[in-house]
Amino acid sequence: MATGAISDHRSAVTPERVDVIGVPMDLGADRRGVDMGPSAIRYARLREGLEALGIATILDHGNLAVPVPESHAAQAVKNAKYLPIILSVCDELSRLVEEAIREGGFPIVLGGDHSIAIGTLAGVQRARKAQPGLIWIDAHGDINTPLTSPSGNVHGMPVSIALEEHHISVERTVLVGLRDVDAPERTRIRELGVRAFSMSEIDRLGMERVMEEALAIVGAGGPRSVHVSFDMDGIDPREAPGVGTSVPGGLTYREAHLAMEMVASANVLGSVEVTETNPILDEHNRTAQLAVELILSALGKTIL
Repeated sequence: MATGAISDHRSAVTPERVDVIGVPMDLGADRRGVDMGPSAIRYARLREGLEALGIATILDHGNLAVPVPESHAAQAVKNAKYLPIILSVCDELSRLVEEAIREGGFPIVLGGDHSIAIGTLAGVQRARKAQPGLIWIDAHGDINTPLTSPSGNVHGMPVSIALEEHHISVERTVLVGLRDVDAPERTRIRELGVRAFSMSEIDRLGMERVMEEALAIVGAGGPRSVHVSFDMDGIDPREAPGVGTSVPGGLTYREAHLAMEMVASANVLGSVEVTETNPILDEHNRTAQLAVELILSALGKTIL
């Protein structure tokens, strides 16, 4: 990990128990390799970092069983590849997330491609009996539908599916870091009224102001009312080269950390997931190491 990035923590926002759940899903995308993301993040000393924060109980549930594409035909439902299998895995994920929260745990979900958010958000919503506020950090909108998707890849649809299933609401959803958005997605974001911050807007406003506004939108429910779904391709590929679908011009190292530090300071975070880490495309596990650092920042680790 980079030295001097984060070295202290605020115990007030650090949970007593965390539940780590790996989802080696790569059915939602065309590019292979993100199924190894959970292992790469664990190898980057996630447990040791959590222990250093003073977390009393760390339960690692291992990885969910996810079929590999070679074992199934590319089943598609209305232009959504492998959707039945993806939803089956997400059902199991939602059960584990719901159970962890009901038992007092803080879920940390490791992907895998971003389709896993369908399960995470379902579990959070059921456990808390309320729709969580959602901060979705990503280069992409992931708000396509099977009717609008040019590829049929489900990792581009989880926000739409979660909205359709009423696991989240438009009013408390914020998209951050967008820079590669399909034309139908732009239309859909405007029609729905989802608050979205493109990289151009982040450049103009600065990350601090963007996160202040984002937290004001999503954090109305109080402590543990917000879920952060962090696609590592939200970060510039110079900092995070090992991702499923890289796009130049993303968040800097410090912008990403500032976002997570501000979430921690707001004391509203109840769950987090990190997706699209692809060790095949990485350099010395840099992206997984950064994923660990960002998780720790979200849980209260700070510079001073």
